[in-house]
Order: sequence, then structure tokens, then C-alpha cells
Amino acid sequence: MHRIFHWIEVNTGLSAEFQQDLLLSIVLIVGFWLLSRLVLRLLFKRQHDLRKQYRWRKTTNYITTGLILFLLIDIWFNGFKSVATFLGLLSAGLVVALKEPVLNMAGWLFLLWKRPFRIGDRIEIGDRKGDVIDIRLFEFAINEIQEWVHADQASGRVVNIPNGLLFSKPLSNYTYGFPYIWHEIPVRLTFGSNWEKAKEILKQVGEQHAEQLTDATKQLVKRKSQRHLIFYNDFDPQVYTRVRKYGIELTLRYVVGLNRRRLSEHQIWEDLLRQFLSSPDIRFAYPTTRFYQSPPPGEAGPLRP
Repeated sequence: MHRIFHWIEVNTGLSAEFQQDLLLSIVLIVGFWLLSRLVLRLLFKRQHDLRKQYRWRKTTNYITTGLILFLLIDIWFNGFKSVATFLGLLSAGLVVALKEPVLNMAGWLFLLWKRPFRIGDRIEIGDRKGDVIDIRLFEFAINEIQEWVHADQASGRVVNIPNGLLFSKPLSNYTYGFPYIWHEIPVRLTFGSNWEKAKEILKQVGEQHAEQLTDATKQLVKRKSQRHLIFYNDFDPQVYTRVRKYGIELTLRYVVGLNRRRLSEHQIWEDLLRQFLSSPDIRFAYPTTRFYQSPPPGEAGPLRP
């Protein structure tokens, strides 16, 4: 081995010490890579859930990369004594020259530490909404919803968002602490409609299409929500009454699964249309304009519409 190092040094000018460090670095990288692949292969044989497999893959990559960087620094800088001065000068230059990448890496550390969202969560940040499908060092990716699709369904685009936006844009998490969402459907009726009958119909239809939670599920949801100081006491559909300018507004409020929002509203509206249209004493309200015609001069009589 020494003869090989000496021959390379004579022909290339690379010192034997440099060659040893390079060889050790290559062995280190290849060894850790093979070890990580072996660990993942053993894990995937027992774990068939694709989401959990993804989390294990990402965690293993983070740990492997961190250990490799730690050991490479120890190899090439002969420990960490000479690294402190180098890192001090380097960090000052990086903050100025690479402001955005450094901010994105800080956002990645914030994601690992505070966990404001996880893979699979539906979030809104700035003017973007979607389901989180990947988290990386400089950015995270979402499967976009809405935009030109006028509902909580995918638009077909994957949007990459810089991690640094976590420090400058408000973040909303649809599933944080509460695995369901509240949805409301307003229905407006004329003042002459039988609003009490309509209210009963609306509540019955809401109970049919709202999320059917068992008592055990309700208790579980309450416990999860209370960890984040979110308190819900009643998960049953409710109908609220309000008088508006041109009619009576009945608002159905109910709990629904995150991915069933559009489907449940579609089913509720179809049932309401069938039942309301078959009831002659219930009429939908909408903005109308009436014109009144005065009687001809010299003739008495009421105003005619």
C-alpha cells in the first residue's frame, strides 16, 4: 500500500497523507450508503405502509448525511480545533452572499424542530394551498388544490415552496390538532316560505351526509384537540337561522373529512333540491326587482306592478 501511495505521489504530486484521507473518505461514504440501504431494506420487509416507508427513508438519509459530514470534517480538518476559525469566517460571508439559501436552511431546521406540518398535511401558506408531499433542505413540495379548480381538489400541479417563507408568510394547517374540518352551507328562502319545515329538512340531510363519528372516535378527537388547546363539545350538525335583506338564511354547519368536503356538499345540495322543489310552501330566495306603473292621468286606482 505504501508503494502505491509513493508511486501516485511521484506521478501526480498528491501527498501520501492526502491520498489516505481521500481513500478513507470514499470508504466512509460508500460504507454508510450501503449500510443505510441495508437498514431500509430490512425495515421495508416488515413495514408495508408507503407513508411510513417514506418517513423512514427521509430520516435515514438525514442521519446518514449528518454522520458522514461529521466524520469528513474530522478527517480533513484533523479534528475540530482548526474548524472554528474557518467556520466563523465562512458563516459571515455566507450570510451576506447566500441570504436566501441560508434562510431556507433555517426554515428546514424550524420544520424539523417545531413540526408545524408533516407529510400528508393540508396547508395554506401565502396564496398557495395543497397537501404536503415532500420536505427537503431548501424547499418543500405540495400537491396544489384550488387555483382554477373551484373546490378542495387537486389542480394537477406540484408546487415547490422555499422553506424561508415560513418566517414571512402566515401558515394554516387544515389537520393540525383536529383531523376533520367544519363546513357550512347557506340556504336562502323567501319570507313567505315555511322556514321551520325547511330547517328540519336541512338538519336531516346534514345528519345523513356529515361525518359519522362513533363515541370512541369523538373522545379521541377531543383528546387530540385539547393537546393544542382546541375545545369542541358537540360534533352534531347544526342549523342556524338569520334574516337577510331578501329572505331567511338557514346555515348548515357540520363536520366532514378533509377530502370529502366537495362530495358531501354535492350530495347535500342534490337532496335539498329534490325535497325543496317537491314542497310548494318552500321557495328559494334571490335578488329581485319590481317596477310599479302609475294609472293614466284622470283615472284612480292602485299602482299596478
